[in-house]
Amino acid sequence: MASSPDVTSSADNTPENPESGSAVRRGRVRLRRAAVMAVPATFVAAGLAVLTAQGALGVQFAISGMPFVVTADRLDGKGFEQFGALDHMIKDSPNEGDTGGQVLVITSVVKDGTITNMCQSVDLGGIQLILTAGTGSKPVSVSNLAIDSDVITGDAEFNGIEIGGDSSEFNKGGVKGPAGVYGQQADTVVIKNLYQHNYAATAAVFKLPGLHMSFSSEGCKQ
Repeated sequence: MASSPDVTSSADNTPENPESGSAVRRGRVRLRRAAVMAVPATFVAAGLAVLTAQGALGVQFAISGMPFVVTADRLDGKGFEQFGALDHMIKDSPNEGDTGGQVLVITSVVKDGTITNMCQSVDLGGIQLILTAGTGSKPVSVSNLAIDSDVITGDAEFNGIEIGGDSSEFNKGGVKGPAGVYGQQADTVVIKNLYQHNYAATAAVFKLPGLHMSFSSEGCKQ
């Protein structure tokens, strides 16, 4: 499969996102409470029909409900999985809006990967916290990465892909998804022009050469 169509959703958080016109949910927080959201994430895949999921999740903690954007020129991964999941906020979270504290997401897993020219931004209520890394000769490197997104776009190429499997039986990325949930897995994946609208991420290792953090009036551009 040389490439796949973009995966999109109704959520959005920056004017640069191509899915304009969607409702934007932003938590109003003071900078001292926002602190540093320095756990970037990144991942994609295309051609996935997301089903409501219950059970095991790639990311297992209460999300803040404040989404963050990740863009990258290129992502190369070995051991890829993807399946639907449901993330939860704390009870009576100020960021739950009309979601009831739950967000339907796509969990993307990469066992080992590199990310070239990565940018992460989060809207802190009128100001953007920007993180960049892997912009020089050394890309960002990750292992056992799991990231929950509700919007993913890019140009994707998979090798050894299996589409439509039960995510609880997956074995290529090291994470098992919920039983009875549709998903896909592949030996390798390459994604160019990556854009993600994310809610959570975990990784066993995240190496960020050339790390730079700052505040800006604009977030990461696609």
